[in-house]
Amino acid sequence: MEIYYFYTMEKSMNSVQNIIENSHLTYEQKVISLAREAENSFYPLGLSKEIEEYRSEGVICDLGEGNAPYRPRYIVPDYELFMHQGSDFLEIDPPKTLEEAVFALLALYNHVPSITGFPVYIGNLDTLLNPFVSDAKKDYPLIYLFLRHIDRTITDSFCHANIGPEKTLAGELILKASKELNTSTPNISFKWDDSVDESFTINAIDTALSTAKPSFANNKMFQKELGKYGIVSCYNGLYIGGGSFTLVRLNIAELAKKASSVDDFLKNVLPKAVKLQSEYMDKRIDYLVNRSRFFESSFLVKESLINKDRFSAMFGMFGLAEGVNHLLKATELQDRFGHNQEADNLGVAIIQTLEKEVFQHKNTNCSVSDNHFLLHAQVGIDTDNGISPGCRIPIGEEPQIWEHLQQAALFHPFFPSGIGDIFCFDQMSKKNPKAILDIIKGAFGEGMRYLSLYAADSDVIRITGYLVKKSEIEKLQKGEAVLRDTTALGLGNVEHARTLERKVRKNV
Repeated sequence: MEIYYFYTMEKSMNSVQNIIENSHLTYEQKVISLAREAENSFYPLGLSKEIEEYRSEGVICDLGEGNAPYRPRYIVPDYELFMHQGSDFLEIDPPKTLEEAVFALLALYNHVPSITGFPVYIGNLDTLLNPFVSDAKKDYPLIYLFLRHIDRTITDSFCHANIGPEKTLAGELILKASKELNTSTPNISFKWDDSVDESFTINAIDTALSTAKPSFANNKMFQKELGKYGIVSCYNGLYIGGGSFTLVRLNIAELAKKASSVDDFLKNVLPKAVKLQSEYMDKRIDYLVNRSRFFESSFLVKESLINKDRFSAMFGMFGLAEGVNHLLKATELQDRFGHNQEADNLGVAIIQTLEKEVFQHKNTNCSVSDNHFLLHAQVGIDTDNGISPGCRIPIGEEPQIWEHLQQAALFHPFFPSGIGDIFCFDQMSKKNPKAILDIIKGAFGEGMRYLSLYAADSDVIRITGYLVKKSEIEKLQKGEAVLRDTTALGLGNVEHARTLERKVRKNV
């Protein structure tokens, strides 16, 4: 994700007074911004001069996590366990009816922290609710209100639900309500594999073309690597009952400028940067675990809804395309990343080297991932100007869709904690969802991990990994306050990353 300075909504906002007096922020957004200002008022990590230099240069970026981490970046509770046992702390019994199930989940969501201040994972909703669903006509209004309540109270579209792979009545009702509501929250991922009922998949595709969700996750790939997993925030695969201590990203585009040659980059520049970023991540994790003592105080731990030993950390990267193009001095389209075999081969070599260097580093707090950090292709933030998310081909340079899918598939296997590509389709594609199902099957057959789609005429659009409504961006451009803080991030991406200029895929 991913983000977080709420006060990037006002670039000059850098003090408590500026936050308090900013008329573009809601009360809730001010409270969260003030809390972050306090967190950033001291510097307890004791960073080396080299790490500070790389941070100031934008080579290493912690995505606004704050100077003193006091909660994990991403928390992935075991909601199935919660539904089975209830919660002593919240004084909630295990639910027996759909009404009780909805109440229990909404109550728990309010107590699940993250870097955003809101839950970034709200469970595999269809399997959580399906035991309580028996009659579509009777139960649909409550499913509808449940999702509407989430959109109005979790005002952050990094909030993420999962559905699938089994077809359920609850899953069908969730898709129906999502299409009718047409909201940006919650984001939804469909865990898809070749065992999924085709009519359920077609329903999901139809919904995605209307409201930019769900996205499609390669269920077999994620299960093989992570076991019991959830897709959280933008498209991050993490362990159920755990999560990620931190996400720090490496700017390949900026880092490439430090190299005298491709060989120098692969042998010297990249390994040094990996070492420095790993040391920085170690310090963040140590402070969180041993000094802020989150895992000693949270009822989520005491009730086994999360366990420290199910947490890992995400070693992120972005700007591969621009880094490759700089190293090869590629200016013409036919010579650039996504269009040239030499460029794509260099991209793979960079990621292979990155994986090797990251795996040489160990952190014993990450025992669930064999004491290694998980690689993550980070989606970008609103201030990324001219630098592409993760390993994506730059917007405006997209090749034909089958070429695009095959190129993207070269990189997806390296990133167990998340990588994704986005495809915008002509509105006429809504008449032929089976053609898009063929695209999903082909993409996952090639080795892609995660794929998102939406129609060009949709109000809800996918920015980098999260969702925003174009109509809300227009309100913010006029200086009006908006309910969802992620709208500000979407506006930044529209202005800096040409988000609305994605190639529209026609006549599939």
